[in-house]
Amino acid sequence: MYIVHSCNDFIKLALINAIIMKKVLKCSILLVAVFAVASCTSPQTNTSKSTRQLTTPKPVVKEYKGTIIHSDVEGDCEYVILLDGKRSVMLDPINLQGNFKQHGTKIWFTFRSMKMPNRCEKANPISITDIRTRTK
Repeated sequence: MYIVHSCNDFIKLALINAIIMKKVLKCSILLVAVFAVASCTSPQTNTSKSTRQLTTPKPVVKEYKGTIIHSDVEGDCEYVILLDGKRSVMLDPINLQGNFKQHGTKIWFTFRSMKMPNRCEKANPISITDIRTRTK
């Protein structure tokens, strides 16, 4: 606390306070400006990474092992594919080609599920996207 003895002391004290306030104000403005500039800069991105993320990856297609099963029973699907290793999982291929329409044919295949009513009770309808015979 300052004791003011004269008018000159009061003026000196007011000037000192004004100088201190100006310095504090300048520092505050400088600090705000630095934070504003720092927050406005965009982060640098690696263009090769961003390019890689924009390219659409090819979907991984799972290939399944199956066996063609033929049925003459009324109400059954004529041909179904029994998935190997999956007990009683049967699929109803709506687009099975003639050369694969043989009972017991071992195949590798890929497929898409079909959003349509089942044609028979025991198998879900599928559309074969790729098929080939296998030896074992």
